[in-house]
Amino acid sequence: MLNQIILVGRLVRDPELKEMEGGRHLSYITLAVPRNFKNRDGEYETDFIECTLWEQTARNTVEYCKRGNIVGVKGRVQSRTIGKEEKERRTVLEVIAEKVTFLSMNSREEVVKN
Repeated sequence: MLNQIILVGRLVRDPELKEMEGGRHLSYITLAVPRNFKNRDGEYETDFIECTLWEQTARNTVEYCKRGNIVGVKGRVQSRTIGKEEKERRTVLEVIAEKVTFLSMNSREEVVKN
């Protein structure tokens, strides 16, 4: 069996580091990933994919990446059930990042246009 996903996309917003109970760190990022085919109108659509990063991967991404950067994410898809009551229960899929590769980064000393 194999559960592996590789995504390349742009960060939709600046990643933020969160500390969980027990001291573990995580970050949620959203990647804008364009599809590789055109729709009926001749345009490329974009998927927005949520990814969860843990510990050192989360800390490095928060420190070095900003909105608009292109990153590669290698990880796995995980499912979990949310909701306590049977009528409210639903299954969600999430990408758990195992490795993030920084493919393009904006210069920290960008010239601000007035």
